[in-house]
Amino acid sequence: MDWSVLHALNGFFARHDGIEDPVVAYVSASQVLFAALLVVLFVGDRGLAGRAARRGAVAAGVSAALALVIAQVVSHLVDRSRPFASDPSGVHLFSAHGADPGFPSDHATAAFAIAIAILLRSRRWGLLAVTMATILAVARVAMGVHYPSDVIAGAALGSATALALWWAPIRGPLHAIADRAGAALEALVDVVADRVRPAGRA
Repeated sequence: MDWSVLHALNGFFARHDGIEDPVVAYVSASQVLFAALLVVLFVGDRGLAGRAARRGAVAAGVSAALALVIAQVVSHLVDRSRPFASDPSGVHLFSAHGADPGFPSDHATAAFAIAIAILLRSRRWGLLAVTMATILAVARVAMGVHYPSDVIAGAALGSATALALWWAPIRGPLHAIADRAGAALEALVDVVADRVRPAGRA
């Protein structure tokens, strides 16, 4: 099953440059895009919606960091070759990549840790993040960088980590940190606005 899905997606990319080019560009920029999403969530609206988004951003960052640490341990224990390394003549690699172990996918791990952490706190932003994570995971397979089971394992690990941090004894302190950081940011913005406003009127 792994090989059949891999070859189907990899072959589809090889035959459809109009899809492959923008998707590969998205994958290349994905780390920046997810980081930008967290920044937007943290510095976004005030009020209840803004507080939920800010909590999601903080929880997402912590979830991704923890999940990636676990992923690195699993990766070295399993030591599974990537598809382009296992079958260089049968898998087309669409972007240069090192031949380090690929199980589980770091990209899928981090993306789903972020997406689920946000989804648990903000449905609107969470659905956007889940969509971004899903496209990223499928694209990594199509590019020949991962087997489907690599990204499935990464998605499961990232999601499980985000869900573990939703446990009340952990969720409470995380939310408190986010609320305090948010309050400090809002206070700073108010101070800056107060100082800039007279200068703008002069």
